[in-house]
Amino acid sequence: MISPELKSGLPSTEDLPCSDDTPVDNEDQNLLPNLLLLILANIWSDRMDWYFGVDMAVYHTTGISPKVPIVPDAFLSLGVERRKRGKSRRSYAVWEENGVVPLLTLEMVSHKPGGEYDEKMSIYARLGVRYHIIYNPEFWQRDRQQPFEVHKLINGQYQQQIGEPYWIPELGLGIGRSQQIFGGIEYEILSWYNQQLEAYALPETVIGQMRQQLMAERQRADKLAEYLRSLGIDPDNLPEI
Repeated sequence: MISPELKSGLPSTEDLPCSDDTPVDNEDQNLLPNLLLLILANIWSDRMDWYFGVDMAVYHTTGISPKVPIVPDAFLSLGVERRKRGKSRRSYAVWEENGVVPLLTLEMVSHKPGGEYDEKMSIYARLGVRYHIIYNPEFWQRDRQQPFEVHKLINGQYQQQIGEPYWIPELGLGIGRSQQIFGGIEYEILSWYNQQLEAYALPETVIGQMRQQLMAERQRADKLAEYLRSLGIDPDNLPEI
């Protein structure tokens, strides 16, 4: 819990960048997290107590500065407004969300390793993220890992879990890989699963929504790095925590 004294001195998300300018090196880094979001919006269309962010800055007070965020490829929080005060979020600041940290984070491993198994995992553990998911379909052998991993925070340390799809009781959903048709092409995607461990299919509305979502992501892609540089921080060489 953040004290009122500390909270009063923290910046507003109105003044903080929403993402970073790190370019993706494959289309799946944008596609798959957004598909998870749009499928979840279909499953939980009647719920207003959750938020799923894609490539969005998460600001917190457990790092080197509350102005330096961690940026997961995706994250899911429960017990927060789906649209904050009826508006879209620019970024996610824990102190503006009644101290609610993401329940789940997702990292997509790319050609250039990005600290998914070490630096970022350490930050998420310190922040208190309960489930950290790493999807590494292409480079898992290089990294000596598995293509799909779920790590659960237990006594302050992440422990890799067994089973796929992996059931998350707090969500009443499972998560794992599945083969589905998207745009006439068969893809391996990340999917939500029901209690019978059946993957939720892509709704017909996903394709149109997907185009709009990706356009919005591209429009904000360069804001955070410019802001960090204005603070004298190199976003490509952040200091270790």
